[in-house]
Amino acid sequence: MDYIFAGILKAFGLLFKGDPVTYAAVWTTVSVSSLSIFASLLMGIPLGFLLGRGRFPGKRTVRTMVDTLLSFPTVVIGLLVYALISRQGPLGEMGLLFTVPGMAIGQTILGLPIVVAVTATSVENLDRRLGQTLLTLGADSRQVLLSTIVEARYGLMLAAATAYGRIVSEVGISVMVGGNIKWHTRTITTAIALETGKGQFAMGIALGVVLMAIALLVNLGVGSLRRKVDQ
Repeated sequence: MDYIFAGILKAFGLLFKGDPVTYAAVWTTVSVSSLSIFASLLMGIPLGFLLGRGRFPGKRTVRTMVDTLLSFPTVVIGLLVYALISRQGPLGEMGLLFTVPGMAIGQTILGLPIVVAVTATSVENLDRRLGQTLLTLGADSRQVLLSTIVEARYGLMLAAATAYGRIVSEVGISVMVGGNIKWHTRTITTAIALETGKGQFAMGIALGVVLMAIALLVNLGVGSLRRKVDQ
């Protein structure tokens, strides 16, 4: 047990002293996850509104597909994105393999179904009479949309928090698409796996503490939003 306590003490030393390798992985994680969640929300919220409010043929099938993608394995996503952006792939000329933008593409695919599904559920739970009442009072389509967004705001924030939690903790996409390159594409999760395997227990713990802190903040946010949604 002594090596565990020694590792914990050394881990906090790395964090407080600003160890560059540790914080490089943290910065890469923040960069990739920020790009990914922004793209996921940009595409997912409109699609979620369409799925939640729209009426079109095959809606039930689309909803089933979205729900199925919620549990899509990250290594499979990584494999598909790798095939697309590798030199032999259709997007190979863009040079995205082993880059932060390439990792962000894979993580966006991971987060997008979560945003769409949670947004659609939030919109479906709104009072159906809201839009009709606003139109009766003379509101135009833009005002109806803005009012709907305001009413569904907690659901949208819940979608963002849930998707971010899934994105920031994944490993498969980061390894396959990013390559786990030091100072460049090494994230918190891939660094934990690598450093622990090399016997660098302290650095693994240090990065694990950061990841747990992020996860705790996300979970606290999700719990708070769920309580507000249920009220």
